[in-house]
Amino acid sequence: MKISTKGRYGILAMLDLALNETEETHVPLNHIAERQQISLSYLEQMFSRLRKAGYVKSIKGPQGGYRLTDKPYRITAGDILRTLEGNVEVVEKSGQSAQSPYETCLFEHVWQPINQSVDNIIDGITLEDLMEAFKWQEKGEAMMFYI
Repeated sequence: MKISTKGRYGILAMLDLALNETEETHVPLNHIAERQQISLSYLEQMFSRLRKAGYVKSIKGPQGGYRLTDKPYRITAGDILRTLEGNVEVVEKSGQSAQSPYETCLFEHVWQPINQSVDNIIDGITLEDLMEAFKWQEKGEAMMFYI
């Protein structure tokens, strides 16, 4: 499994949104595009999927833009990655009913534990965690995440 540009940029853009939205304002995508040097049309595609999944809402007009639909501590990196990437498993379980005992053994003792570890990590990191890490980094201090 390799996280594509869509997944990496998606988390980056959602972090930017979380850091820059306020109670009164929405964040225009062109501002995120400028700050993060991401194509506006690429962001529009990603945010369309994130909106359909219910993680962001959009407002049209001169004061328009995007906002998170929930608190940053309720949105995880896993939520964003699955919305943009789909399946994040290293190896999927075969749909074949007649798997060999070798394949079953490998899936149960290698691939499934790796898949579970990835899920635990990405579901354990929230936008709020990333916001705090970013703010610490801005102050010149590093935050540690323990796995």
